Amino acid sequence: MSALTPQGDMPTPTTDKITQAAMETIYLCKFRVSMDGEWLCLRELDDISLTPDPEPNPEDPNYLMANERMNLMNMAKLSIKGLIESALNLGRTLDSDYAPLQQFFVVMEHCLKHGLKAKKTFLGQNKSFWGPLELVEKLVPEASEITASVKDLPGLRTPVGRGRAWLRLALMQKKLSEYMKALINRKDLLSEFYEPNALMMEEEGAIISGLLVGLNVIDANFCMKGEDLDSQVGVIDFSMYLKEGPITKCSEGDGQITAILDQKNYVEELNRQLSATVNNLQAKVDALEKSNTKLTEELAVANNRIITMQEEMERVKEESSYYSESNRKANKQERSADAQALSEARKHLKEETQLRLDIEKELEVQIGMRQEMELAMKMLDKDVCEKQDALAALRQQIDDLRALKHELSFKLQSSDLAVKQKTELHSRLEEKTNQMSATIKQLEQSEKDLVKQAKTLNSVANKLLHKHH
Repeated sequence: MSALTPQGDMPTPTTDKITQAAMETIYLCKFRVSMDGEWLCLRELDDISLTPDPEPNPEDPNYLMANERMNLMNMAKLSIKGLIESALNLGRTLDSDYAPLQQFFVVMEHCLKHGLKAKKTFLGQNKSFWGPLELVEKLVPEASEITASVKDLPGLRTPVGRGRAWLRLALMQKKLSEYMKALINRKDLLSEFYEPNALMMEEEGAIISGLLVGLNVIDANFCMKGEDLDSQVGVIDFSMYLKEGPITKCSEGDGQITAILDQKNYVEELNRQLSATVNNLQAKVDALEKSNTKLTEELAVANNRIITMQEEMERVKEESSYYSESNRKANKQERSADAQALSEARKHLKEETQLRLDIEKELEVQIGMRQEMELAMKMLDKDVCEKQDALAALRQQIDDLRALKHELSFKLQSSDLAVKQKTELHSRLEEKTNQMSATIKQLEQSEKDLVKQAKTLNSVANKLLHKHH
């Protein structure tokens, strides 16, 4: 908000200037700007009736949430429209230093935080929009790459920083609208993170996801490494959307003067809010400086203690060296007596060790034999099982052979009877054949006789014919 004029330095406008400024300002002057808690509330003046309506109860949570949703949606429209227009006029790839792009991410962060349920942790209550964004990879598999990249970034320590990094990577991928639409369509999953009347649970969220489609025409490139996304302060700068133009007279002076005064009051209120924020930050800085001074003093005390302890350690080392030297002289006399006992103990230990090695070798041999016996028993059991299976198979084959033998014997008896019948039939056929052969011979003889008789008759007839002539 450095571009905004502070309350004490703002000039007093004339009626004509105020009227003309209201006509030429196309962004904020058509909105009624007010502050409601920590949210920025915008309302179009065209929707406000000139006749006073019954004032809604400002303490009503539903009215406040609805007002906040409408204002955030309007602010998102302004931010997206301004970003697209400025990016197309610029005609190059946008980076993280581009002011309209920074304001767009601030507005999106406010939209995602609206109506967010507070989760209790050991550090207190925490509101983070990183939880809902993690759901996107379950709904759209392409988003798993972005989530994995965010989790691998080394400089991010808070969920807010991871959520901001996720928004930037999704915009670079030109999938932000698709991811937000998939998330808004699953209100059953969002209900775990948002209140029922939050922006992401109402139709304003769907409208914003539709507006994000227009951002696919711009190209953005961010260097995520080294950028401090955890400690950024998300403040919407409305000075970017104020526009000044030539001054002319207007007939609708009263209503537009009211709009300008509302805007002026908003700017003053926002300046007061920012001043309070600056004071709070300064108080935190002072507290941190005091804490740093205290830690420096404690560090100096600790260093002094370390030096004292090092000196005591040196003294203890000197005393220990003196005592060790005296003990060495005293123990030299005892060493000769202990040497003989030690040699005997070593000899006894050597014998015990050798005996133990022999026992261990014998035990290993016994264990090996036992393992071989167990293996042989297993192989024998396996062989017995195989032979039993083979015996059962042979018995089955014998039963099958007996059945086949019985069947063959029955077929043999049947074939013997058939052969006997065929032999009798063959003998009958031979007898009939012989009879037919004899009959044929008789017929052949009769035929010969008849041929002879015919020849005789022909000769007789020929003779009679010769005689007649």
